[in-house]
Amino acid sequence: MTSHISSGDTAWMLASSALVLLMTPGLAFFYGGMVRARSVLNMMMMSFACIGVVSILWVLYGYSLAFDTDLGHGLLGGFGELGMTDAVNQVTGTVPVPVFAAFQLMFAIITPALISGAIADRAKFGAWIVFAVLWTTIVYLPVAHWVFMFDDGNGGWLGDRLGVLDFAGGTAVHVNAGAAALALTFVLGRRTGWPREHTRPHNLPLVLLGAGLLWFGWFGFNAGSAVAANGTAAIAFLNTQVATAAGLCAWILVERIRDGRPTTLGAASGAVAGLVAITPACAAVSPLGAVAVGLLAGALCAVAVGLKYRLGFDDSLDVVGVHLVGGALGSVLIGFFATATVTGGPSGLFYGGGFAQLGKQALAVVVVGSYSFVGAFLLGKLVDRTIGFRVSVEDEVTGIDQVEHAETAYDFQSLGAGHRPPLGGAGAPVPAGAGAHSVTQGDGDGPTGEGTSDSTRSVNA
Repeated sequence: MTSHISSGDTAWMLASSALVLLMTPGLAFFYGGMVRARSVLNMMMMSFACIGVVSILWVLYGYSLAFDTDLGHGLLGGFGELGMTDAVNQVTGTVPVPVFAAFQLMFAIITPALISGAIADRAKFGAWIVFAVLWTTIVYLPVAHWVFMFDDGNGGWLGDRLGVLDFAGGTAVHVNAGAAALALTFVLGRRTGWPREHTRPHNLPLVLLGAGLLWFGWFGFNAGSAVAANGTAAIAFLNTQVATAAGLCAWILVERIRDGRPTTLGAASGAVAGLVAITPACAAVSPLGAVAVGLLAGALCAVAVGLKYRLGFDDSLDVVGVHLVGGALGSVLIGFFATATVTGGPSGLFYGGGFAQLGKQALAVVVVGSYSFVGAFLLGKLVDRTIGFRVSVEDEVTGIDQVEHAETAYDFQSLGAGHRPPLGGAGAPVPAGAGAHSVTQGDGDGPTGEGTSDSTRSVNA
């Protein structure tokens, strides 16, 4: 604690907080474009709802349980910041506590939102809200304390006490969300007709827009985690850019070799894979190391998204293949590529650090992944047994947008006669079929192209 507030650091953290918040609408577009047209609103609402409910939870008790003085053994924060009534006059580092709390809130918002992609097209909206509240409280807040809470060796047991390097949330956010997503695929089961009936993204421009917003906001996610406008933020910013670019290139290269052509969806997915993998490592590796992390993540995640067919779990939008695999990979690669030139301390195996840091990184992945999987599975089962988590088969076929929200994303019937004068001049009769566009609303259904390993990652139909 200090009484000195840096206006430069505070301004950077305010901007970073806004950038991270932008990532959740970006995620909504990214996920929304990949689902069927008849469930795009529900998919986007699952992300937007997290902004609402998690923001309230954070002020009530979330910040306190994650970042208040440790209750003991580095497992959970205390209750001294409930309601954050005293936070306005507190300082952490060189920024006011409300600024730091707002920044961390944006992490808490997007983490459960990431999970939603795994259960697209089949989850009740109300049940999702209940699950998000429970999972954020019981799983995310303790894990955030383990990883992000530093207090001179008296904070979280993974980051502060054990020395695990996770600069911006490879374990706390991506492994955490990815493991929970895997658990929910078992709770809700497969979509009707899957894998016999494949689905395609209904709107690729939305996917690219979402990926672009995620890429832009991720600079706040990673560089903002320095909690200051300094050299650490600078290297995190640069590493984020080059790793993401490498992930994009690696994914479309795999597609070119495997499927014969690169796709726009592959480019967007590769960029996200690079972003995920560099998140924990952005302040531990050199720019060349970041390129290596991005290349490995793009290639491995491009292959990993096909595992759901071999293992039989219906991860609708490949949250497991991108976020669990990418987050775990980035966290473990710190044990190989970390350099004291960047960290100011621990080095990885390739820089003379031995196996010690690698072991710590692997342990963090296993612990966080296991805790999140078990917690999400039990909470999902609780929700399913009480209020029901999955819509009926009839509602799934009809479309969740109409059933859950009484809305549709695209109103094609409004296009027509009102947009052009009648044929033959004013007052003339309109021939049958004229004056209205005969448009059929696509729902993204249909088989994927031959030779494609993952239905949501192909447009070769």
